[in-house]
Amino acid sequence: MPAPQQWQHTTVLLAEAIDAIVTRPDGVYMDGTFGRGGHARALLARLGPQARLVVFDKDPEAIAEAHALAAADARVQVVHAGFSTLRPSLATLGITQLQGLLLDLGVSSPQIDNPARGFSFRFDAPLDMRMDTTRGETAADFLARADERQIAEVIRDYGEERFAVPIAKALVARREGGGAVRTTLELSQVVARAVKTREPGQDPATRTFQALRIFVNAELEELEQALAAALDLLAPGGRLAVISFHSLEDRIVKTFIARESREVVDRRAPMAPPRAMRLQAIARIKPGVAEVAANPRARSAILRVAERTDAEPGVTGGAA
Repeated sequence: MPAPQQWQHTTVLLAEAIDAIVTRPDGVYMDGTFGRGGHARALLARLGPQARLVVFDKDPEAIAEAHALAAADARVQVVHAGFSTLRPSLATLGITQLQGLLLDLGVSSPQIDNPARGFSFRFDAPLDMRMDTTRGETAADFLARADERQIAEVIRDYGEERFAVPIAKALVARREGGGAVRTTLELSQVVARAVKTREPGQDPATRTFQALRIFVNAELEELEQALAAALDLLAPGGRLAVISFHSLEDRIVKTFIARESREVVDRRAPMAPPRAMRLQAIARIKPGVAEVAANPRARSAILRVAERTDAEPGVTGGAA
């Protein structure tokens, strides 16, 4: 088992993300995924003394580090919650408008590399996979109660796994035989027997582990909720920056930005003025060769940036 000091996180697309969202140094900004604070600390270095930075995370270990940062810098406020709660959470803090919002999606390296968290098939550990270990159902609990159809749907829809049905059948058969899967090693072994072929260099369990993690943490649903709320909260000229690591996330972000970057005509009232575009796509950025060489986990990252183009009727004011 790796020692805790090895559970380090290398922040992906750090300079690019900060350059993208900081347009007014004394504005109110939000880091929706604090992690180990790489983006947050870089933001603080760029922001002015009157700025505010609200950091969100579900992981208790990340929140402990966030509180330490807040104790050292009065500009920081900490929210122990997922970024899907950003509207009510910010309202509680008296914040009604943001100049910039950053989301660094997925799982962090310390979560993957800590065997106790149950995210990785590289170690044998309880099959947990919750980002917030204080609440919710573990992956093992889901596999212990769900039927074959539910398990197959999760693995297919969230893992894009073509062998979802054989994997689900194998998991249910094992459970009915009195050996429900409770550890990462047990899950990877069941999947390896059910998956007949796999892309070179990819572990047979990769897609199944991804699917269960996304499902247990409601990652895609949370992303969709946060993006919708961002439209109401971003000030005109404010920036949204999202770093995704797999196609399901990136598709949601890409579709959202494209939809909100065009005028919309109400077909029920074709003579009425079209609804103005609310976002403008600014950039799509991938890590360079040097960053991928230094941090192979960055290879699939995509940063998408959009700017708020107008204020919704009735939305005024800023941060209290």
